[in-house]
Amino acid sequence: MLRAFLAIAAILTSLWVLESARQDVDISRFDIGQTPVTEFSIAESDGPVVVIAHGFAGSAQMMQGYALPLARAGYRVVVFEFLGHGRHPDPMSGDVNAIDGTTRVLVEQTQEIIDAVTPGDHPVALVGHSMATDILVRTATTRQDIGPIVLISAFSQVIDAQNPQNLLLVTGAWEPGLRGFAQEALQMVAPDAAEGETVTTGDVTRRAIAAPFAEHVSVLQSRAGRREALAWLDRAYDRRSDVGILPTGWAILGLLCGLVLLFVSLAKHLPARVFPTPELSRTRFSILVLLPMVLTPLIAVPMNPEFLPVLVADYLVLHLMIFGAVQLALLWMWGVRAGGLCITAFVVLLFFCVLFGVALDRYAANFWPTPERLAIIAAMLLGAVPYMLADAMLTTNATRLRRLGLRMGLLISLFGAVTLDFDSLFFLVMIAPVLVLFYLVFGTMGRSAATRSGPLASGLALGIVLAWALGVSFPLFQV
Repeated sequence: MLRAFLAIAAILTSLWVLESARQDVDISRFDIGQTPVTEFSIAESDGPVVVIAHGFAGSAQMMQGYALPLARAGYRVVVFEFLGHGRHPDPMSGDVNAIDGTTRVLVEQTQEIIDAVTPGDHPVALVGHSMATDILVRTATTRQDIGPIVLISAFSQVIDAQNPQNLLLVTGAWEPGLRGFAQEALQMVAPDAAEGETVTTGDVTRRAIAAPFAEHVSVLQSRAGRREALAWLDRAYDRRSDVGILPTGWAILGLLCGLVLLFVSLAKHLPARVFPTPELSRTRFSILVLLPMVLTPLIAVPMNPEFLPVLVADYLVLHLMIFGAVQLALLWMWGVRAGGLCITAFVVLLFFCVLFGVALDRYAANFWPTPERLAIIAAMLLGAVPYMLADAMLTTNATRLRRLGLRMGLLISLFGAVTLDFDSLFFLVMIAPVLVLFYLVFGTMGRSAATRSGPLASGLALGIVLAWALGVSFPLFQV
């Protein structure tokens, strides 16, 4: 009861903070061409236009941390989604490694958005994260109507001592490489400048700051970073804003943790089922970890199918399928079975996973699939279900150390695949954070259901959710 009470308190408190951040902000959605656009504004908006762009595998939802306080300060904020990302129906195209390939296509898309939302020749502000930083800088070099620019976790070879002229660089304190680049960009203008200083030489003004306790994703919710961005735009446009920067990052974390904690409490009331518990010796357990870890990339990489319009998704289907199939075959050979299916546990777990996804989609990141992604999710089931079923059977009553070893086995095998075919499978590296988050969140809920009602319901439900999560995470891409 105490755990459930704490969970509900965390959920309600977090919702209050998150909804307060949206209070009085009109959020409207429309399309410019095929590009989904979200506009944030208040009734008395009188400020300039701010165009915000997300990073690779990002979405409009991920940029709300910056969009909402800027809108509450009176700016008209426009957030768009790059080709292949979020709810954009059209895939990216071109060579991702060539400036004249995918980069050029995304710059042209950005130009189209700015042209559509900018009234006349008034200077528009640009805010971008990660991949978008290079796109925005390249866009700015071709236009005369660009005002202040805020780049978050930036890297771009186009930045020099003269361009962009009005630039704030925000980097997470835990991003050493990108933090070093921001320092270099600052010292292009003033060689002795240090992080935290604002320097001006001629028409060029720059500042670089590090958001404390932040890495590449959490920097988007950093109160320090957002406060600096608002002050930078106000300075450039000679405005004054009195807007509080709410701790939405902590609120998102509190909401999602509260949902997990609430499910763990409710799982104790799921139907109790007797199911076989595998008693595996160290030798057999080592085989279950090491054999699929080594064997899977050796089999899958030479095959490397290309039938899905998503970067590395088709390979990932095959990798998960082989990895899970090897573990299931070994368990079957040793007489280990999953037991019967508890429909109640399956439905309740799946419901809470979807509820988690809905909360994530509203406040933090895209999680709701577009029609174009349904076939991708269906294909991902072929790999995700056998993998998660084997995972559930092996982790339900396993020690923490064994659970860690099992999950590390998959991650190591994926990195092994990357080393075997770096050019084609490099983007698998970006799957790792998604999987770690999946294990921490959905894996915790799944195990609490499995220990009560058996691993079959948990494995099937989490297989569906893993296919869903992977199917919406990575950009659509057309060669």
